Amino acid sequence: MSLKKPEEKLLVDGKRIDGRKPNELRKIEMEVGVIPNANGSAKVAFGNTIVVAAVYGPRTLHSKHLQLYDRALLLCRYNMAPFSVEERKSPGPSRRSIEISKVTRLALEPAIFLEEYPQTVIDVYIEVIQADGSTRVTGINAASLALADAGVPMRDLIVALSGGKIEDTLIIDLCGKEDNYSEADIPLAFMPRNKEITLLQMDGRLEPKEVKKILKMIVKAGEKIYEEQKKALRGKYEE
Repeated sequence: MSLKKPEEKLLVDGKRIDGRKPNELRKIEMEVGVIPNANGSAKVAFGNTIVVAAVYGPRTLHSKHLQLYDRALLLCRYNMAPFSVEERKSPGPSRRSIEISKVTRLALEPAIFLEEYPQTVIDVYIEVIQADGSTRVTGINAASLALADAGVPMRDLIVALSGGKIEDTLIIDLCGKEDNYSEADIPLAFMPRNKEITLLQMDGRLEPKEVKKILKMIVKAGEKIYEEQKKALRGKYEE
C-alpha cells in the first residue's frame, strides 16, 4: 500500500489497467512436477507473476535439538530472485522475505497432517521468478500444490488470493501497480472445502462492511483457483 498517487488512473469506466473487471482474476497457469530432484514441485503464474515451489521431505531431522517428538517440523523459505523485479533486488533474505516465510508456514500448517511424521522436517522453498503483484499468495498456491505433488498427507489444498481497494472500488488479484498504489491490501488463504481461513492480513483501512464484501469476493474467486489446482494435479497423472 502506498500514499503516493499513481501516474495513471487505475480504474477507468469500471475497467482496471489490464482490462479486467474488479472481480476478475488474471490468467492462471499451474503445473506440478517441474523440478525432478524435489519430492514435489509446482510452478504457478497469475498474470505476469511467476513462482516456483519445491518440497523436500518428510525426511529425518538430524539436528535432534530441533526435532519435535509429536509432529514434523515445517520450514518455509520465500525468496525473490534478483532478476524478478525491474530494479535488481539485492540477493539474500530481507525483513519482508523473512516475514512472508513465516506467514506462509502458518498458512500451510493447518492443512498438513504433521502429526503423521514426528521427528522429521518438511522443507518448502518458494522462489519468485517474476514479480507483478500478489507474490505472497501466488507462493502459497504454489507451495500447496508442491506439497500435494510430494504426497504429503493434507486435509485440503490451500487456496490464496489477494484483495484490495483502488479509487473506492474493491478488487481481487492485485497486479503490481495496484499493489503499489492500493488504498488497502488483503492477502487471504483458506481451505476451500470447509472455508477455514489459515491466513488473513490487511494493510490499509477498510470499513467492516467492505472487509466482509471483499472476503466474499475472494472466496468466490478462490473456487476457480481450487479447480485449477486439482486440474494441475490430475494432469500430471493423466499424461
